[in-house]
Amino acid sequence: MNDTNWSEIAAQTHLAWERPELRKEVDSVRAVGRTIQGLDRGEIRVAEKRDGAWVVNAWVKEAILLYFVQRDMEVQESGIFQYRDKIPLKRNLRETQVRVVPPATVRHGAFLGRDVILMPSYVNIGAYVGEGSLIDTWATVGSCAQVGKGVHISGGVGLGGVLEPVQASPVIIEDGAFVGSRCIVVEGVVVEEEAVLGAGVVLTASTAVVDVTGSEPKEYRGRVPARSVVIPGMRPKVFPAGTYPIPAALIIGRRQESTDRKTSLNEALRQFGIPT
Repeated sequence: MNDTNWSEIAAQTHLAWERPELRKEVDSVRAVGRTIQGLDRGEIRVAEKRDGAWVVNAWVKEAILLYFVQRDMEVQESGIFQYRDKIPLKRNLRETQVRVVPPATVRHGAFLGRDVILMPSYVNIGAYVGEGSLIDTWATVGSCAQVGKGVHISGGVGLGGVLEPVQASPVIIEDGAFVGSRCIVVEGVVVEEEAVLGAGVVLTASTAVVDVTGSEPKEYRGRVPARSVVIPGMRPKVFPAGTYPIPAALIIGRRQESTDRKTSLNEALRQFGIPT
């Protein structure tokens, strides 16, 4: 059920963003609160795919930033733990059959799809985690990061968050992807459907993602193509003081389309010897 007039709420939110004197007015507080509630329920998202391209809803980010301005610090109790923050923890996990293993933390305003499993990890406000995904131990899903359905985020992975500038695209991990242990993905990088990142891959907006499977290298930046199998790499760069290796990511193969996701993943890891 979602009969909310989001266009009206977006306009009210943006007005409050542009005019600081309105930020704590009743209408502004109501619009921002409804936006955060919509994020929490998955009714709206910071970024969504339209006609094959990811589009950022900048007004939603404005609402998140205004939410911090409008709320006061509060002490929260959770068992033996005490917190002091402006944003409450996520509630009503039973309704979507989400499994949250202590001491995993999810902030209000983050969406978790049905059957998501969170090992002790952290999911920040504005993040979206699609149904059936696993966020493993000590992984971080930063503010506004978007994780698709059936994704495996391994232990210690860091998915960067971004709130400002509000137009900036968040990190996006598309459906069926596998992100190996201790990977870092930041600066709005898109990992496309069913791609596999081996352990320790670091991806920034400027990291060269080099396909080495053909007779000539093919280079990407800011995205990992669908079904790619990626491992950490290095390549030389000339500096005034000499030539030194800098980090890169190497596409060394593709997941087979003839098998399902689980079988394809296992085959990719065995075939290319990628640690996870």
